[in-house]
Amino acid sequence: MSGVDLGMPSFPDAARQAVRDAQLRHNLGNATNTIRNKRAAVVGELDDWEQLRASGAAIKAHTLSNLDSYLEQFESAVTAAGGTVHWARDAAEANRIVTELVRETGETEAVKVKSMATQEIGLNEALASAGISAWETDLAELIVQLDEDRPSHILVPAIHRNRSEIREIFRREMAGSGTPAPADLTDDPVQLAEAARHHLRDKFLRARVAISGANFAVAETGGLVVVESEGNGRMCLTMPEHLISVVGIEKVVPSWRDLEVFLQLLPRSSTGERMNPYTSVLSGVTAGDGPSDFHVVLLDNGRSEALADEIGSQALRCIRCSACLNVCPVYERTGGHAYGSVYPGPIGAVLTPQLYGVESEDTASLPYASTLCGACYDVCPVAIEIPELLVHLRNRTVRERKGWFDRLTRTAMRAMGWVFGDSGRLARAQRVASLGGRLFGRRGIGRLPWPLSRWTDARDAPTPPAESFRQWWERTRTNDEDGR
Repeated sequence: MSGVDLGMPSFPDAARQAVRDAQLRHNLGNATNTIRNKRAAVVGELDDWEQLRASGAAIKAHTLSNLDSYLEQFESAVTAAGGTVHWARDAAEANRIVTELVRETGETEAVKVKSMATQEIGLNEALASAGISAWETDLAELIVQLDEDRPSHILVPAIHRNRSEIREIFRREMAGSGTPAPADLTDDPVQLAEAARHHLRDKFLRARVAISGANFAVAETGGLVVVESEGNGRMCLTMPEHLISVVGIEKVVPSWRDLEVFLQLLPRSSTGERMNPYTSVLSGVTAGDGPSDFHVVLLDNGRSEALADEIGSQALRCIRCSACLNVCPVYERTGGHAYGSVYPGPIGAVLTPQLYGVESEDTASLPYASTLCGACYDVCPVAIEIPELLVHLRNRTVRERKGWFDRLTRTAMRAMGWVFGDSGRLARAQRVASLGGRLFGRRGIGRLPWPLSRWTDARDAPTPPAESFRQWWERTRTNDEDGR
C-alpha cells in the first residue's frame, strides 16, 4: 500500500513540542469546547439517539460484510446513469487516474471540495507535479493551502489558527494566487469570509474541472452525497463541466433509505447542527443540468487489508464526523499535526496504522497516543470501539515490528509469562522485588536506566512493596492459626 509521507516526527516527539505551544493549546481548547457543547445540545434533543447509533453501526457493519457486492452494485448504477467508475488499488494509481482525467480536458487547474481521501493520497501535490493547480474552496482548507500548512482537524482543518493569524495569512498570501485581500482587512469573521469569497469567485467562474470526495455513496442509486456548510461544495458539484470524485470504498451504503439514519447522526456529531446547511446528491449525468462528464475513483489504499482484520475493520465504519477529536484529552493538548497524518485524533490513531502499516515509528507510536479513557467511544455516532482497537493495535505493533527494541519487548513479555506461569517462580520474584522496595523506600524508583528509560520517560516506575500480598497472607494466616 502506498501513502503520503508527511515528513513528521513520531507522535511522542511531535507531541512534546506541541504541548509547549501555549497559543495552540488556547486555540484548540476554545474551539473543541464550543463544538462539544453544541453537539451535546442537539444530541440531547433526540430521545432515540442511542437507537440511531446502533442503527448506524449495524448498517455499516452489514455493508462492510458484503462490501464486494455493494461496490459492484454501485458501479452498475453509476454506469447506467452516465458516469464512469475507476478502481484504484493505492495512492499512486488514484493520482495517476485523476491526473490523466484532468489532462484529457486540456485544463491546467481545478477547484476542489474538501476531501479527506484526496489529502490521504496527496492528490494536490501529484497534480502540481503535473503542472495542474488544484484550488481548495472550503474556507478552512483555503487557509491551510494559502499558508502551505497541514490540516490539523478532520472537520475544521485550520482549528489551530485564530482569527488574527488568519487575517495575516490572507494579507500575506492571497495576492500570490488570485484576488488579494483588502488592505484594511480586520479579523472580524464577516470580513474574513468576504475576503475568501472574493478570492474564490473568479476560480469558481472559470473552472471547467472540479474534484470532490463524498460522505456517502449509495449503491442502490449510484448517487454521491456531499454535505457541507458553506455552499462551495454545491458550486463545485454543479458549475464545472467535468467532475472527478475520489471516494474510499468504505463510504458505500446499501440504499437511499439508509441516509435517513446517517443524515441525522453526521451533522449532530460534527458541527452540532440538526442538519447540514447544504446536502448535495449527484446521480450521474443529466443533459443541461450539472457536469456533462462524471467520474468516480473508488479508492482502496489499504482498506481491504483493514477489512480483513476482524477487530480493526471497525475503523472503516467511521463517517468522519470528528466527534472523537473534540472530546479527546490528548488531541486537545497536542493538536492534529502531532499525529503526522491527515487523520488525527483517536480515529487517526486506529485508522492510520491500518492504512499505512506499523513498520515505521511514525505509525507504530499512534496507538499509544491515548489515555484509553473511552470518551471517544461514548460520542462516536457509529459506536466504534476505539479503546478496544487501540489495545488491539498495540498488541499488533509489538508482534509485527522487527526492531531491536521490539524484539527486546517480546523477550521481556515471554520472560514475564514464564514467571507468572508458576506460583513458585512468582513468589521468588516477589521476594527479590521486595528487596528493591526496602532499598528505595518512599523515595521511589524514579527514572529507570536505558533502555527501560523509554518507559519511565512518560510515567513513574512504581516502587515494589516491601511485603507482597502473598507474604502478608502467609504471615497473618500463620499468626491467626497460632492464636486459635
